[in-house]
Amino acid sequence: MSRIWNHEVTVEQLNGRRRGSMLEYLDIVFTEIGPDYLKAFMPVDHRTKQPQGVLHGGAAVVLAESVGSVAGSLCVDLHRHYCVGIEVNANHLRPVRDGHVFATACPIHVGHKTQVWQIEIMDAHGRRVTASRLTLAVLDRISAVENTEPLPGWPTP
Repeated sequence: MSRIWNHEVTVEQLNGRRRGSMLEYLDIVFTEIGPDYLKAFMPVDHRTKQPQGVLHGGAAVVLAESVGSVAGSLCVDLHRHYCVGIEVNANHLRPVRDGHVFATACPIHVGHKTQVWQIEIMDAHGRRVTASRLTLAVLDRISAVENTEPLPGWPTP
């Protein structure tokens, strides 16, 4: 199995970039970078539950999109490109009332203009909670008027 990443980065570096973002607010924590996958977890608590007391589907989608988007960004030259989500879908399969949920993002397609990621979210017992797919557009940073520098804190190639 070959590595897909364009950057050498640690989970500590990824977790250091959470400050001031939804990842920090929801306490999404990256745990592992494999040769072709990225893992993170998120608590099921007052921030991530719906009024009925189970994991909110929107919170599960935030976890899926966050892990998939970061994984996609690690596959491109951040001096020349950046990734943005253009479609995310999720099938919520099982309720979770407490503890943590664990997400694993794996690539389906890593192209020059688009990427597609499969994100599986599991509960603490290894049961599938959400199956999600994320499509990212890979945009040219040079032609983007709004942003011509790599994201602050991202490792340089």
